[in-house]
Order: sequence, then C-alpha cells, then structure tokens
Amino acid sequence: MHGVSTALRDSAKEKRSPFRRPGRRRSTARATAQIEPLDENAPSLVVATYNVHACVGTDRRYDPARVAAVLRELAADIISLQEVGSERPGKPLPDQAAFLAEETGLQLVSGPNRSYRRSRFCNAILTRLPVRAVRYIDLSIPDCEPRGALDVDLDAGTQPLRVIATHFGLRGSERRAQTLRLLAALAGDRTAAGTAAAPADGAVLMMGDLNEWRGRRGGIRALDRQLGHAPAPRTFPSWWPLLPLDRIYAAPPALVRDITVHRSPLARLASDHLPLRGRLAWRANGVRPAV
Repeated sequence: MHGVSTALRDSAKEKRSPFRRPGRRRSTARATAQIEPLDENAPSLVVATYNVHACVGTDRRYDPARVAAVLRELAADIISLQEVGSERPGKPLPDQAAFLAEETGLQLVSGPNRSYRRSRFCNAILTRLPVRAVRYIDLSIPDCEPRGALDVDLDAGTQPLRVIATHFGLRGSERRAQTLRLLAALAGDRTAAGTAAAPADGAVLMMGDLNEWRGRRGGIRALDRQLGHAPAPRTFPSWWPLLPLDRIYAAPPALVRDITVHRSPLARLASDHLPLRGRLAWRANGVRPAV
C-alpha cells in the first residue's frame, strides 16, 4: 500500500489525537457463527484476495516466485490480486500476472495497467472456473492515483457468479466516491463507471484491498448494506498486522464463510499484505438472512 505512513498520520491529525491501534473486532466470530441452510448441490469454492506489492517482499527483494508459492499455499479457486506490477521507476518488469498464472495453473484475467509516479500496476483475477465475460469499472478520481475494478462473470456450474476485484484509494472521500460508483455499476448503471451493465441475477463476490482502516467508516457501511456484513481481520502490515485493509464480500444467494488471514512464514515475507481467504457457498433457496 503506497503512502500508508503519510495517510495514517493524516488520519490521526484529523482526529487531533495520536493514532491508536484499533481494538479487536468480533465480526469474524459473529459471521462464522451464523448457521444457515446451504444449497448442498451448489459448489463450495475457496476464494482469496492478496495485495502482492509488485512482488517486492518485506525484505525489499523482488521475487515473483515467492509470491507464486504463497498463492499455491492458498489452494484457492478464485484469487483477487492487487498491485500486480509491470513497471517500477526506470525499470520495466516481466509480466507478473502471466507468470503467477503459469506457476499456479490458474486462468488469468488481467485489468489495464494504471500509471502512477512512474510505476505501473494492475488488478488481476486468477481462477479455476471458466470465464464468461470480462468488464472493467473505472474508479479513478481526479487528482488521485488511478484506480479501477475488474468485473468478471464466471461459470460456477449450476450457479452464475459475478466477481469484482478492486483496490480503493487512500483518501476517505476518494473511497466513498469509489464505493458509490462501484455499487452503481453493480446495480446495472451503464454510465456510472464506464462499464457495460451485467445481468442482475446470480451471486456477487467482491474482494480486494479497500484501504479502510477506520472500522466501518467511509464506504464500508454502504457496502455492508448492499452486499452484507464482511468480517475485517487485520492483514497489514504482514510482519505485524494492525489494519484491516482487505475484505471479502458475498451477496445473496452466496455467502462467504470461514474467513481467515493466511499467516504462513512465507506470506509474512513475500508482500507487505497478508492474504485473506474464505469459502464461498450458496444459501438454500437464495434467501437473504434477516439483519
């Protein structure tokens, strides 16, 4: 996550108090404790989201093979990747997305590269499932780092699945605007984010680095209302996780269970984020539980 130290200082300054370590949350326990009837005929999929930091680890070593090894540890059917690098200041990089796909044996869907401070990054999705359609949602805000979201339809057998892979900005106002634009695109607004509308039926899985460390502030409440509550375990920084930057959402008829932070020794070293992993299932009769 670029500029996190500056962003944290700015956040503390706005509150006119020192930045304090966030308290422990019980959202994961509450979410996994819910017992809901599931569709036994629908697939159960392992999903994950991971900010790979352009394959530069906490030891400042550039090592895509190390990131690929972490991805294999996840053993996921769908992985949302952020900060997949193609260029750093003055130095082109090999195609990281293609390399990670080859090393994991997964199919690649890659978004357009975004340029910022002479670096180029993109979002990507790795999946075992057949890809039916690919769209791109532009979430860029003027005077801010370019951002976007991959919007992909996957074939999950008897169930259609729409997957959103995204990476929100560093400013609170930026994230709120990006949340509204993303939700408008999910609702089928063709003009809100410069994307073609997708079918309204079927489940939605949204994963990514939302850069929100302030609990349920910013756009998180709006996402919770539309997609359901998402647990927020701490994933950043990888060597001593303090901030819940990464989230996994699933909207009915799907739900995500058993969300955990992948804390292997290799994951602590390969990137400044830890991967977030969960299991996607389908509710019986596609019923949304009472809130």
